[in-house]
Amino acid sequence: MAQFSLAELEKIINQRAHSGDPESWTAKLFAKGIDKAAQKLGEEAVETVIAAVRNDKKALVSESADLIYHWLVVLGIAGVPLSDVLKELETRTGRSGIAEKASRQDRG
Repeated sequence: MAQFSLAELEKIINQRAHSGDPESWTAKLFAKGIDKAAQKLGEEAVETVIAAVRNDKKALVSESADLIYHWLVVLGIAGVPLSDVLKELETRTGRSGIAEKASRQDRG
């Protein structure tokens, strides 16, 4: 099996978002807007945390997939490409996490 990538998932989400398919959860989320998509992202984040705390690996995998999907939907609705997030992560790899966090606190 070829390795699946977040970039591929982002493309699929974008295609489905604009498909007009009434059976597409992605199209429905895009139609409902950022508030609903962000709410779903938050719900999936909580469910992912619960699975991790319970050490339920099967649920953690499933909830993580839901979390990543909804995160990409929120990015898509907000008009933020995944590549922008990856670039930001790349800029952080040369710094310690502690220094990077301190620099963000200085920004407000």
